[in-house]
Amino acid sequence: MSSFNFQIESSASSPATPQGTPSFPAEAVDLLRQLLEVQREQLNQLRTSAAAHDNGARWRAFLNRWHEEFPQLSDTCRKALPILEQTYGKLISELTEHLSSNGNDALDNDFALQEFLDRYGMRLGQLGTILNLVAPLAEAGAQGESS
Repeated sequence: MSSFNFQIESSASSPATPQGTPSFPAEAVDLLRQLLEVQREQLNQLRTSAAAHDNGARWRAFLNRWHEEFPQLSDTCRKALPILEQTYGKLISELTEHLSSNGNDALDNDFALQEFLDRYGMRLGQLGTILNLVAPLAEAGAQGESS
């Protein structure tokens, strides 16, 4: 049989630190914040990706539902899309050329700003809206054919 020997020493020492939250080095706290920020960004990207997938499914369902009445809708959207994109690109190019040729004074007063908005604002807004409607229909038809 073996015997156990214990030795207990006690000394008067400074009081122990209070049992609160432990302190972490500043680098660890900063690293944890960065990790949390990256995880939030990834979550937002996942949500955006899921929403885009649902949007495609919605447009494919639309095309399936109205296929008999509009059998060529996806094809015609696919053919119209490059024309709309080219027109949109030309308008943006024209807008940027106008701004660069007039420099910092291009929009410096109410008259110049109003003229700029009259010339580009409505057309760009409307073309952008049309592109946002035609492009998903063109893509949904292409996705429907490939699956």
